[in-house]
Amino acid sequence: MAQVNGKADGRVNGHGTAGERSVGTLVKQGTEQLSTLLRQELKLAQAELSHKGKRAGIGGGMFGASGLLAFFGLASFITAAIAAIAMPLPLWAAALIVGGGLLLCAGLLALAGRAQVKRAAPPMPGEAVDSMKDDLATIKERAKR
Repeated sequence: MAQVNGKADGRVNGHGTAGERSVGTLVKQGTEQLSTLLRQELKLAQAELSHKGKRAGIGGGMFGASGLLAFFGLASFITAAIAAIAMPLPLWAAALIVGGGLLLCAGLLALAGRAQVKRAAPPMPGEAVDSMKDDLATIKERAKR
């Protein structure tokens, strides 16, 4: 409260007491405070998203590096399998057997993936659309009353 001759005069921020301020002044102050609050919240959200984005980028890079190392590890195991089969057979036959086995696994995975994609179609969220249609029907019905 402001002081007049050492005594509190009941004013709030120089605009009179809370009971003396007009509705327009209160609305203006409320709007300014809400605007300030929203700007601060947006800045906070931006900073948080920036921080999380950096972490996600680093994590994505690590996943990429692990995938590359896993690829080379798998290639080493495949080479070892070819070398093991090449002991009793010629090298070309061992490579042909391992290559055929890999192609067979790739084909089976492709068929399983295709089945999963078919189950996911159509890409529209059916349950959410039905729920929204129900909500709209309810709103229309209540608006007629």
